[in-house]
Amino acid sequence: MISALITSLRVLNELLTAGIAITAFSLLLYALSFNLRDRVTRSFSLILTCVVVVFVCDAIGAVSTSPRELEIWLKLQWVGIVFLPAGYLHISDALLATTGKPSRGRRRLAVRLAYAISAIFLLLLPFGLLVGRLVENGAPAPHLERSLATWIFTLYYTASMLLAGVNFVRAFRRTVTSAGRRRMIYLIIGALAPALGSYPYLLFGSGIAARHQLTFWIAATLSNLMVSVLLVVMAYAVAFFGVSWPDRVVKRRLFKWLMRGPVTASTVLAITTLIRRGGQAFGLEYPAIVPVVMTASILIMEHLITLAAPLWERWLFHGGDRNDIELVQRLEERLLTMADLRQFLESVLAATCDRLQTSTGFLMALGNNGNEMLITIGDNKSLEKEDLAGELLEQVSNESAGERLFAWGDYWLVPLYTQREENNSLLGLLGILRNPGLTLDEEQSEALAILARRAAMALEDRLTQQEVFTSLEALAPEVEFIQKLRAATSYRGEESVSEVLTSEALPGPFGDNDLAGWVKDALSHYWGGPRLTHSPLIKLRVVQQALAEHEGNPTNALRAILRRAIEQVRPEGERRFTGEWILYNILELKFLEGRKVREVAMRLAMSEADLYRKQRVAIEAVANAILEMEKQATEQDGLALDLKAIHTNHQQTGWA
Repeated sequence: MISALITSLRVLNELLTAGIAITAFSLLLYALSFNLRDRVTRSFSLILTCVVVVFVCDAIGAVSTSPRELEIWLKLQWVGIVFLPAGYLHISDALLATTGKPSRGRRRLAVRLAYAISAIFLLLLPFGLLVGRLVENGAPAPHLERSLATWIFTLYYTASMLLAGVNFVRAFRRTVTSAGRRRMIYLIIGALAPALGSYPYLLFGSGIAARHQLTFWIAATLSNLMVSVLLVVMAYAVAFFGVSWPDRVVKRRLFKWLMRGPVTASTVLAITTLIRRGGQAFGLEYPAIVPVVMTASILIMEHLITLAAPLWERWLFHGGDRNDIELVQRLEERLLTMADLRQFLESVLAATCDRLQTSTGFLMALGNNGNEMLITIGDNKSLEKEDLAGELLEQVSNESAGERLFAWGDYWLVPLYTQREENNSLLGLLGILRNPGLTLDEEQSEALAILARRAAMALEDRLTQQEVFTSLEALAPEVEFIQKLRAATSYRGEESVSEVLTSEALPGPFGDNDLAGWVKDALSHYWGGPRLTHSPLIKLRVVQQALAEHEGNPTNALRAILRRAIEQVRPEGERRFTGEWILYNILELKFLEGRKVREVAMRLAMSEADLYRKQRVAIEAVANAILEMEKQATEQDGLALDLKAIHTNHQQTGWA
C-alpha cells in the first residue's frame, strides 16, 4: 500500500515538475513579448530562465534510462541554480529603483559581483568541483554528492537570498498606494517559490529522506504545487510593471495566456503520460491511441477556452464596468467598415437597377475629402468628368428640398439626405440610367424611395462612426498619458509620486487650444469686427514685427499674418478642387471670400458636417503655421538682443 502510494506520488511529482517547466517557459515568453523594456521585468526574465533550466533538466532526468545521461542532466540543472542568487539581487535592486530609491553604487556593485561569483561557480561545474559524482541507487531518488564548493555555494545562495529579501521589504515599505502594496506582497510571496523550490536538498538530507520516503515524496509534491502556484503569483505581480494598460487588460491577457499555454500543455501532457503508463502496465510500450488522445486533448482544450473566455472575462475582469466594456465590444463586432459599406451599397444599387429595369447606375457619397464615387454599375463613362460633383450638386440645389426624384441628363437622380429631422444634410446621390420605355408608377417610386432611404441610412451610420473615431483619436493622447501616469505611480513613494504627477504636462497644452480658438475668432471677422481688432493674437511678436509694414495698424498687421499662414497651408501648383486642396479651399471660400456654409459645402462637394470637421483641421493648420512664425520671430528678437549686447559691450571696452 505504501509502496503504491510512493509510486503514485513519484509520477505526480514528475508531472508537476514538467508542468512547472512549461509554466515558467510560457511566462518567460509572456515577459519577452509584452513588457521587456521594464527593468523589473528583465530581471524577472532572468529568474524565469533559471527556473526553466532547473525544472526542464529535472523533468528530463526523471525519465532518463542510463546513469550517465541522468548525471549529465542533474549537472546541467546547476546552470540555472548558480545564477538564481544574482537574479534575485538584480530584481530586488530594480524594485527599489522603481519605488524611487535608485542605487547610489553599492547595490549595483553588489549585483555585478553576484553575477561574477555565479560565473565562477559555473566554471567549477565541468571539473566536478561544484558537485560530486552521481549516487545512482540513492534513496529516495538518485542525486549528486556534495563537495566543499557545494557548502560554499550554499552559504552564498542563502546570504544572497536574505539580502534580496531585505530589499524586497524595503521596496514594500516605500510603496504607498494600496494596489501597489498589495501587488508587492504578491511579488514577495511569489518570490519564495523559485528560491525555495529550485535548490536540490537531497545533497544534504538524503539520509533523512531515505528513512522517511513517504514523507519526502509528500513534501516534494507539496513543494512543486507551491512552486507552480506562487510562480504564477509572482508573474502576475510583475506583469503590471512597465505597461500602461488598465488592470483588467493585464489580468485578462495574462489569464488567457496561462489558459492557452501552461494549462493546456500541462493537461495534455498529464493525459498522455497516464495513458502511456497505463499501456505499459498491459504490456504496450507505446499505445497507438496516445497521439490520437494528444491531438484530441489539444483541440478540446482550445475549443473550451474559446467558449469560456467571454464568460470568465465578463465575471472576473469587467466588474462594475461590464456594460461599458460590452458596448465597446459590440461596437467592434458590428463596426461598419468601408468594405462593408461598399458591399451593402452595391446590393442596394443592384436592387434599384433590377427594379427599374436598367443596367447602369452609380452611388456617390460626400465625404471628408470631397465627393467619392463609391459604387458604379454598367457603363458610366459619361460620369468621368473632373467637376462632375459640382454639376450634380448644383442640380440638386436648384431642385426643391422635398423632391425625392428628378431628371439629370439621361439619369434619374435621388438625393440621399440624413434621416434625422433636426439635420437634413445631403449625404450623397443615387443615380440610375433612365429606361426610355419605362414610366415610373407609384409602386416603383415608393420602392425606389425605400432603397434610397436604406442607402442614406448606411451612409449616415458610416458618418456617425467616423465622428466617434475622430473623438477617440482626440481622446487617445490624454487617456494614454493618464494610464502611463497611473502605472508610474503604483509603486512609488510619496515624494516620487509627487514628482511623477508634476514632472510632465498633459498632452495638448491649453495654450495651443487657446491659439486655435483665437485664430478661428480672428478669421470669422477677417474683414472687420471686434474679434479681429481686439484679438489676443495682436500681442504676438510676429504681429508686432509686421506693424512697420502696415503703418502701425495692428489690425492690418494681424490680417496680413493670417493671410501668410493660410498661404502656408496652400499646396503647390495650380488651385484645384481635389482632396489635397480641401483645407486651403475651405479657408479661402469660408473666411477670405466670406461665403456661407451651405454654399461652401456645395462648392466642395461635401456635407456640412464634414465641412465643419475639416474646417477645424484647417484652423489648426493655420494656428500651427502662426506658432512656427512666432517661434522664428522670437529667435530673431533673441538674436537681435544678443547682437545689441555684444555691440554695447564692445563700446564699453573700447573695441568698437
